[in-house]
Amino acid sequence: MRSILSKGKLGSPPGGRPPAAVELAPHGVLAAASPGQGQPHVYAFEPLPAGAFLPGIGEHNLLKPEAVANAIRTALGQVAPRTRAITLVVPDTAVRVFLLDFDSLPSHAAEAVPVLRFRLRKMVPFDVEHAGLSYQVLVENKTECRVLAAVVPGPILAEYEAAVRAAGYEPGAVLPSSLAALAAVDSADPMLAVNLGELALTTSITHGQDLLLYRTLDLPEDPAQRLEEVQRGIAVASAYYEDKLGARPRQLHYAGIGGSSQSAAQDFARWIDNPELTVTDLAPRPETGAATALGNLSLAGLAGALAGAA
Repeated sequence: MRSILSKGKLGSPPGGRPPAAVELAPHGVLAAASPGQGQPHVYAFEPLPAGAFLPGIGEHNLLKPEAVANAIRTALGQVAPRTRAITLVVPDTAVRVFLLDFDSLPSHAAEAVPVLRFRLRKMVPFDVEHAGLSYQVLVENKTECRVLAAVVPGPILAEYEAAVRAAGYEPGAVLPSSLAALAAVDSADPMLAVNLGELALTTSITHGQDLLLYRTLDLPEDPAQRLEEVQRGIAVASAYYEDKLGARPRQLHYAGIGGSSQSAAQDFARWIDNPELTVTDLAPRPETGAATALGNLSLAGLAGALAGAA
């Protein structure tokens, strides 16, 4: 798994990412590509048959790998990428993300990665030694080193990469959805964000290039319990925001599945019914550039993935 973050813009690795990306979700594949420098991105969506894709850290996320590969091929074919290399955005439930504190960390990746694997060994329920691992140093000074690390089970990463290759493309980078979405915003101001997937909610707090909170919660299927868990997750993140930054958040940046309206943020705001927070779209849908109907997926993940494009 290529580096997903760097000391530059949050979410943008050195050298940039490919000028095309796909995001996988249980109900379909969303693709985007940049036709050329300065030109608007082109988007397309291809649905998946029910039960084809179930993301998680267990075995066999791709229950119908041929169907997933076909959907990737079809969606990318609609946007005509300039290269065979793409960025693959995967659901948060397939990746574990940690904020780790060290006194210091070796500057060279070849020396730092074994240290990170050792720390993560007791933190994840899978084989860390053969897992895909990427990291970014967020804060480093004489007294501390804070690191953002993302790790995905080796067999799961291999499944995803195999599907991309079966579609005729090459996985140039792999990103969890919420980290990809955060790269869509370039702001020095503190930001509280949520990403609602079909299976989980991720809350995060950024302050410039620093990431203060990143938390993914699995959600129940029952609608009432699901709403309660989402409201609770936002309340916990808001309290953490106040504790770290000394003020209550007033704005919530939303990415994730939407409803019937053009603005998924408006749908989400009505659903959570929190008068203390103004909900805005992390990455609003463009008025042009859609090659097909785009389903109900947010474009934030792909917008962020392409923000670091070469």
